[in-house]
Amino acid sequence: MAELLALLPILILLVCMIGLGWTAARSGMISAAAGLAVAAWAFQPAPGLMSVAGPLAEAAFTATTILWIIFPALALHEFQMRSGASERIGSWLVSISDKREVLALLLAWFFALLLEGAAGFGTPVALVAPMLVTLGFSPERSLLLALIGHAAGVSFGAVGTPMLPLLQVLTVDPKVLSGTIMLMHAALGWMLALVVFRLAAPASGGATWFAVPTAAAFFLLPALALAWLSGPELPTLGGALIGLLLFIAVAKWRWSTGSRAPSGANDGVISAILPYGLVLVAILATRTVPSLAAWLQSFTLEWTLGDRFAGSVKPLYHPGTMLMLALAVAAVASRRNRAVILPAVSSAARRLPLVALALVSVLMLARIMVHSGMIDTLANAAAALLGSAWPVAVPMVGALGSFVTGSATASNVLFAGFQVAAAEAVGFAPMAALAGQSFGAAIGNVIAPHNIVAGAATVGLIGGEGAVLKRTLPVCLVYALLGGGLLIAFEGLR
Repeated sequence: MAELLALLPILILLVCMIGLGWTAARSGMISAAAGLAVAAWAFQPAPGLMSVAGPLAEAAFTATTILWIIFPALALHEFQMRSGASERIGSWLVSISDKREVLALLLAWFFALLLEGAAGFGTPVALVAPMLVTLGFSPERSLLLALIGHAAGVSFGAVGTPMLPLLQVLTVDPKVLSGTIMLMHAALGWMLALVVFRLAAPASGGATWFAVPTAAAFFLLPALALAWLSGPELPTLGGALIGLLLFIAVAKWRWSTGSRAPSGANDGVISAILPYGLVLVAILATRTVPSLAAWLQSFTLEWTLGDRFAGSVKPLYHPGTMLMLALAVAAVASRRNRAVILPAVSSAARRLPLVALALVSVLMLARIMVHSGMIDTLANAAAALLGSAWPVAVPMVGALGSFVTGSATASNVLFAGFQVAAAEAVGFAPMAALAGQSFGAAIGNVIAPHNIVAGAATVGLIGGEGAVLKRTLPVCLVYALLGGGLLIAFEGLR
């Protein structure tokens, strides 16, 4: 009975967003109210008003940290559009190839993976989705491309941050664990590249099928090698950078424009891509220079409410700060473009209230479920139900964690210990369970409601989040279930 009640708020959220097509804000508020009622009746919420105030405070705080990425990303997009930079980038990309699916692989696969490896925490979707819109993709398709395209790299996003909780619960060689996780993505990640290709290809047919295995191999193989050789910090970042350079070379050779590139296609492209280059340089410097990283992380804003609720953020180390820095530098670098910075910032700010409401509502549900024990109840029920077949569900639990929290790192924090305990109880290898947890948490990002809300904000799709979730949910389920099958196969080879 408790298991069904714990599942009820999630089912309400899915029915409202997918079945009824309601906005994330409306769906989130209704499911959060249901979560409060269920928690009060059958679980252990905080006493009195704290049962509402605590989750609401955590939801508002987390929403603010997400908005600090969305706002500068929106402002940067508006600035690029108003200054003509987006048009120049589009002309340059078309000079590499005029095939939509090749351009989608360049941006939604390689560039999004590069941003994921460097920054994570929503940065790839916030930057790449608007860029795809400027190339002529619809807002919904642009968001789908960005969400699905970066998922294979989430396990090692933000220079390996999601791996830290896994390495804290089990004594294991980081290189072996990283290699095992990346091996799973290498075996199945081509499917995500194929989805990106098919979403971008015109109905009349697109570039040769060779683009899919080429894009998949150029990222997945270097990432796999880096995982085994160096551990968790570089697989996504290094694999994406190596793959991007190789793919550009192949694209110019195999899928270049059928005619001569437009005159002036390369004019001003350096200044146009300057903000994105600055984002990468700033993030790489702050993540790979230990003394700089330590100094930036020394300043923390944190709070507590009672003994159950808390939050913290390192504002100088936050990806949103890097985005804002890039915007500021790009604005002052060209005197001609300074006139558009204030209108760009104002336009971005006007889009934030609805985004904030949607974020707080879905995050409120997440925090209620975590603090009341509903998430633990669901996970334990799945383990008890499946018994020796538990490995099949391991990635699904990781995906559930990301669905609820919106973060692979948070999912790993939530479930890493549980995965080890459940694996030992059914006689499964704990390290393989952690690999499945990381794998599932990565693909779970494509269905996390507040990830979809944040991405929708950058392409003007607020209110259409349910349609996006309806498209990403099957991708997540298939990828996670196949990952469970891989775990069974790994166990058979032990």
